[in-house]
Amino acid sequence: MNFLLINGEPGESVSALDRGFQYGDGIFETLAVANGEPLLWEAHRRRFFHGAARLGIAAPAGELLRREAEQVCRGAPRGVLKIMLTRGVSGRGYAPGPEAAPTRTVGLLPWPDYPARHRTDGVNAQFCHTLITRHNILAGLKHLNRLEQILARMELSGECAEGLMQDETGHVIEGTMTNLFVVSRGTLLTPDLSRSGVAGVMRDLVLERAPALSIDCRVAGLKREDILDADEVFLTNSLIGVWPVRRIESREYPAGPVTRRIQEAVRDATVAD
Repeated sequence: MNFLLINGEPGESVSALDRGFQYGDGIFETLAVANGEPLLWEAHRRRFFHGAARLGIAAPAGELLRREAEQVCRGAPRGVLKIMLTRGVSGRGYAPGPEAAPTRTVGLLPWPDYPARHRTDGVNAQFCHTLITRHNILAGLKHLNRLEQILARMELSGECAEGLMQDETGHVIEGTMTNLFVVSRGTLLTPDLSRSGVAGVMRDLVLERAPALSIDCRVAGLKREDILDADEVFLTNSLIGVWPVRRIESREYPAGPVTRRIQEAVRDATVAD
């Protein structure tokens, strides 16, 4: 971590008794940084405060969080801003004690060295055996419990940049680190996240901007066969922007016209390669 603030002060570590470490009791945001500015700040801010409210964790004032983000990102040509909020230090056991006070970290990480060809030529993906659990209470939240995604990512073969995760009903929900879109008969579709998955900020931006391009865009229940029968497939998150998928198993896809139009439509919210 290039620079880290812990509850507003420079630091290097948090307590081993913190509930974020002990139980994954918290939320986080990951933002792209370009020329010292965190991109899509307002959308990430809204999701951060929504997640804190859903989990009943007291969040800092929005102005304070913005000042800390600006301090951490100042002078960085590009990087990754990571904000974490946990329920804080408490005694042993799942029930938080009355003494628990939230822990907030705001840190800058190096930019990931993803190959530029991922954005231009596309990536290979695969279906994972590890399932993503349906849990309405946590659906959509970017919470700290990421074991399912970790186990799924450990399945990836060497040539695959992403794995697609299904729930126990056979619906494809998302990638291990991305949201999923498919183009089928001219319609742009993305999985329903009302019961599981992370409601990605870049996913929301695509859904917001697609209608202005006269692209019919819908949230739908998608199964494995829907993905394999699609005309185009692409992946999104705040760091990668839009990656076309060129192959899943033996099925090959073009980086088609809808994918390219969406890439161009969100270019202002992504970091150039």
